[in-house]
Amino acid sequence: MMKIFKRVIVVLTLIIIVVCTAFGISGYKMYKNALNEMPLTDKVASIRQKENYATIEEVPQIYKDAVISVEDHRFYKHNGIDVIAIGRAVVNDIKALEFVEGGSTITQQLAKNIFFTQEKKIERKVAEIFMTFEIEKNYDKDEILELYLNTSYYGDGYYTIKEACNGYFDKELYEMTDYECILLAGIPNAPSVYAPTKNLELAKQRQRQVMKKMIEYGYLTESEANNILNENNVRNILIFCTRIRKTNYMYTVRCK
Repeated sequence: MMKIFKRVIVVLTLIIIVVCTAFGISGYKMYKNALNEMPLTDKVASIRQKENYATIEEVPQIYKDAVISVEDHRFYKHNGIDVIAIGRAVVNDIKALEFVEGGSTITQQLAKNIFFTQEKKIERKVAEIFMTFEIEKNYDKDEILELYLNTSYYGDGYYTIKEACNGYFDKELYEMTDYECILLAGIPNAPSVYAPTKNLELAKQRQRQVMKKMIEYGYLTESEANNILNENNVRNILIFCTRIRKTNYMYTVRCK
């Protein structure tokens, strides 16, 4: 009986190795094909030529803190892959019996944004990991964060932080309030859900989730978070919608 059990274990182990190898090879080929179509340096150069590209120095510090807190709080400590986050995601995915959590770092998300699709396939994930190491090898953390902020989707047709700031608030980046920064930082997680033009209440719920993470990781105190919310209880946010209709129009929403 014990011999049969051992043989089963050996067979299963071999199957796992073969499957992982197959996905690894497929993912590596996808990564190489992506670079062959457009080298990383050329891709980055094209992104930086965007009309509404924003440098990292232009972005308010509290916005950067909010993004780091909610997307990848170990961003400045890892080499592009957060093993702890991946382990947590695997456990949660197994519990749910589906892909419910990705565990992707900011660098991984950048790799996906500029080279791959959003589909949840294993070989795409492997290709993303290879590309992540390529990005980390060639760019420092501030450059990676800057590129990420200029390639994320913020809803309503906005693909850079500057576009989103102009479109949602009719402001330049330096004019954003702390409240607006934290609200905007929560949108890329699910733009179709959290864009304030789609559902303001859900956008504010997400904003509070971001604040909790900022408190947890030491970027805000509870008192500071409450002050940010209280200061905006009667503030009107001007929202310019440019893609809901062919003609532009403006309306206001009250954030409480």
